[in-house]
Amino acid sequence: MTPLLPALCFQLDMSPGYCWRLKESQSQVVFNLPTKVQPTAVTVQHSVETNLWHVSSAPRDFAVFGLDEEGEKEALLGKFTYDVRKEVTQTFQLQTETPRAFWHIKLVVLNNWGNAGHTCIYRVQVHGKRAGTNDIGQGHV
Repeated sequence: MTPLLPALCFQLDMSPGYCWRLKESQSQVVFNLPTKVQPTAVTVQHSVETNLWHVSSAPRDFAVFGLDEEGEKEALLGKFTYDVRKEVTQTFQLQTETPRAFWHIKLVVLNNWGNAGHTCIYRVQVHGKRAGTNDIGQGHV
């Protein structure tokens, strides 16, 4: 599989099928943030389509890591469960308080809601504070 650039992976269109399709139920993606961020939360969004086939491709259990500038050393920021019975947009407060800021965030999908062939990721947002400022905001990746 050819790696896709982040701009190509996450589209504004949230219609079913317009997602970044991970080839298996377990996979990972690394986001390059536009600036160094001290993360506080992550938001995951799946499509508003609720038919059984589509819901099965939603991520279920996942972990979030912060990566150093070289992308070699990682810090676990939390493990979470995306619940398809709740709202399509779900925000997860990071479980590990870290005074560090990161250039890269890694999302590791541990499993999905039953689709053995692929997992779809529609939108991920990283919330936090830009390094060296008091600004708190969010970035869309």
